[in-house]
Amino acid sequence: MVGRLILLLSLVFTASAYAAEPPPEPRAVIQSLFPSATVIEDKLPDFPVYPVYQLQELLGYAYVSTDFVTLQGFAGKPITMMIGLDTKGRFTGVEVLHHHEPVFLHGLGEAPLNEFVAQYEGRSLKDQIIVQASSRSSRDTGGQQVYFDGVSKATVSVLIINDTILSSALQVARSKLEGFAQAAPTRARQDYYEPLTWQQLLDRGYVQKRTLSAQEVEAKLGRPLTDYPTDLSPPSGEAFTEIYFAYVNSPMVGRNLLGDEGYKAFQERLNDRGKVIMVMSQGVYSHVSEAFVPGSTPSRIGLNQNELAIEMRDLNWLEPNQQIMAPGAPDMAAMNLFRVGGNAGFNPGSEASFHLDITAPRNHLITDHARFTLPVTFSPDLFEPVEVAPGFNEGQQPVWIGLWKERWWQISLLVAGLTILTVFFAHQKTLTRYPRLVHGFRWGFLLFTLFFIGFYAQGQLSVVNIYTLLLALWDGFSLNVFLLDPVIFILWTYTFVTLFIWGRGLFCGWLCPFGALQELVAWIGQRLGLRQIKIPERWHRRLILLKYPILAGLVTTAFFSLTLAEQLAEVEPFKTSITLYFVRHWPFVMYALALLAIGLFVHKFYCRYLCPLGAGLAVLGRLRVFSWLERVKRCGQPCQHCKNECGINAIRKDGRVDYDECIQCLECVVILRDQNQCIDAIVQAKQRQKQARILATDAAGA
Repeated sequence: MVGRLILLLSLVFTASAYAAEPPPEPRAVIQSLFPSATVIEDKLPDFPVYPVYQLQELLGYAYVSTDFVTLQGFAGKPITMMIGLDTKGRFTGVEVLHHHEPVFLHGLGEAPLNEFVAQYEGRSLKDQIIVQASSRSSRDTGGQQVYFDGVSKATVSVLIINDTILSSALQVARSKLEGFAQAAPTRARQDYYEPLTWQQLLDRGYVQKRTLSAQEVEAKLGRPLTDYPTDLSPPSGEAFTEIYFAYVNSPMVGRNLLGDEGYKAFQERLNDRGKVIMVMSQGVYSHVSEAFVPGSTPSRIGLNQNELAIEMRDLNWLEPNQQIMAPGAPDMAAMNLFRVGGNAGFNPGSEASFHLDITAPRNHLITDHARFTLPVTFSPDLFEPVEVAPGFNEGQQPVWIGLWKERWWQISLLVAGLTILTVFFAHQKTLTRYPRLVHGFRWGFLLFTLFFIGFYAQGQLSVVNIYTLLLALWDGFSLNVFLLDPVIFILWTYTFVTLFIWGRGLFCGWLCPFGALQELVAWIGQRLGLRQIKIPERWHRRLILLKYPILAGLVTTAFFSLTLAEQLAEVEPFKTSITLYFVRHWPFVMYALALLAIGLFVHKFYCRYLCPLGAGLAVLGRLRVFSWLERVKRCGQPCQHCKNECGINAIRKDGRVDYDECIQCLECVVILRDQNQCIDAIVQAKQRQKQARILATDAAGA
């Protein structure tokens, strides 16, 4: 057994121990980003960029991303990239220099990462780059919204990379490139308000109105509106579209449009995070299409400032029949609140322009397009100057907020599942009187854990998460790192809290996808009639200690070499089996399959003897407040029924439950509640029957 164990571990470590290549020389990387460069100057002392020339002509600048942005990746460390930017604000390329993202290092490999960053070459800062959540074919809307392929199973990493690239490039462009400089930043005056009518708001420039006539649209499209199958011509004398823009962060604007109560609710929800523009329209062509999804980015309308595309995202805070509260306001066909800013930021007191894209299908194959630029400058009376730290964008949200919104239904289902599990465990003393209910619920929840939490939501906790936490505490804690994956964050929070109530068993026995997979494999082994091997007690007590030095070695290594620690963490088969569905380099697959094969004969072999995550949870689980698994006097003295039925051998010969090893399957409690299985209950029943016979005999004799 020990020989096999050593062989398996050596296979994992050998397959993981790739020699780290030395970092490339900066000038060689810059040359690859600017192939025609003849001169690459040293990094500037006052601003950390490398000027790049072809003879005397400035081609652009190269820089290392971490000199400007230190946004932490999924592993808790920044992703370091060399980025090239030409004099017109276009990316000449992106080269990843160093990272610790586990899914790329030891999972998917470097190829998907390199393919993702290759998409930036030739793209401009003037484009609004949107990373798709999963890998689909890229699409360009024909405007300034450009969609990049994401990487399945690496959503967090690629969003961080995108945020790092755009944020750092904007800092360089605004400092070194013409046309990208920002005007003095402004903010809405909070003490400026008086009740105004709709017409007064328009007259003073607090609400901006832009009108397009049918003749203007026909001139751009090149044909009459009546020629299209869908008649786009407005009634005689009316405009094709009238669009209104209002900066609602300003009390003068927001209170008049939303009313006092509506504006108060708006401020509470916004909580000083971001800048919001209300867009309203009437006429035959609205600023959003009928297919527009609330909470998303609009396709018909966009915002630009300082030659940069400004992100717009619907807040979906307005009621379906929202009315404008300013007296005299007309009814609108469509009305939206858009949060604006993103990486590019937005200065509300500076000139900006909206563009409206008009699409007119001739038939199912041909569609005519027209774009109109609508300049907007809000009245300077609404604003006051403000000092903002360099590189800070008030309207930019943390990356994790978008990730939580995107995965809202997964979060809801996970929270519902955890709530049901908590209720079940809180009432275990009552529910364990019904064995079929307990067994049915357990198998149902294990399948939920394996297929939803594991394979779909990718909620497999790992010892790598412990590295991230410890290194974050060592280097400077930031909650944002842990919020990047909502499923992992919720599971860790729940696991940590329940450690002090039920111990490690609630996670290991119910919420670990690989643990659920092992349970399924063990069930298959039993159904196939394979002989189940019981590890002798003396060997079992020794082998369960193996996982503790593995944990100590991994954690210690992480403080000296995170790369090596991540490689050694391949002792966990989680990434191979759950994250990558066994689609991986063959040594990793063989290792994971070997562990599962052993599980056909030895119940949950990996969990019991090798799992460093289980070891860490067991250590913390010793701080639990309660010992929920009830024992009685005859347990172990002499009854060994529960011990013999415990597949994980977490019950000692004297009847005590070893909570460090217990996975809270509740089988021993079911036996204890079963009048036909529990020896104590059977003995007591016989004693009662005997006593009843004695009493009956005495009564008859009397």
